[in-house]
Amino acid sequence: MTTPLSINTHFKQKLQEGQQLLGCFVKTPHPILIEVLGVSGLDFLVLDAEHAPFDRTTIDVCLIAGRSVGCPILVRVPNDEPAFILNVLDGGAAGVMVPHVKSVEQAYRLSRSVHYVPGGRGYAGTTRAAYYGQRHMSDHKPSTQQEVTLICQIEDPEGVEQYQKIAALDGVDVLFVGRADLAVAHDYDDFRHDHVEAQCREVLGANSCRTGLFCTPGEDLTRWEQAGATFFVVGSDHAFLSQGIQHFRKSVLQ
Repeated sequence: MTTPLSINTHFKQKLQEGQQLLGCFVKTPHPILIEVLGVSGLDFLVLDAEHAPFDRTTIDVCLIAGRSVGCPILVRVPNDEPAFILNVLDGGAAGVMVPHVKSVEQAYRLSRSVHYVPGGRGYAGTTRAAYYGQRHMSDHKPSTQQEVTLICQIEDPEGVEQYQKIAALDGVDVLFVGRADLAVAHDYDDFRHDHVEAQCREVLGANSCRTGLFCTPGEDLTRWEQAGATFFVVGSDHAFLSQGIQHFRKSVLQ
């Protein structure tokens, strides 16, 4: 059966093939914004439920909006609690981005919480993810392997120390370097500090899974591609809105 969840399957397939994927963070919890960004040509969007005011209802309507325009929606969850991850995935998210993954043990627990395995993700057959009961359990259970992407954020010194083991863990699809939090962890005032840059390059070179990072709009991605990154979150709706207005004002004042 062809379902809207094929959007998620195609996204994960392109990710696994190592295609360059470009997306942005979404800070504004409104479905119309998802529709606008979803038809812009980006490969995916990330709802930032860690730093922006997304609740279960706003996440849900944004997931519906993403499906309506054929755009994969990832959710950066506020923590590694299985209950929140379960709600997001039941809503049909293409995957989760989990902050502050520091150990292989934590990553292992996360890998189980996103899939239907003994002691892992709780099963319900009438969710959006299960196409409201239209997909049999025998089809839906294994489908998560192709439909759900687990992104572990490496943004602490402990995570950097463990990144190779985390990357090699079955079920971890992407290591996503958090430059800002790495800078804060080392008490630097700039995420472009040489030490942070060196750690980024090291983690992005992981060869057991795909890697990526956040970049500012206009930042040259070439050096990060050369380091091994294929998954890029560039700016946010707030950044693009603000920069667009600034560009407009300059053009008018000239």
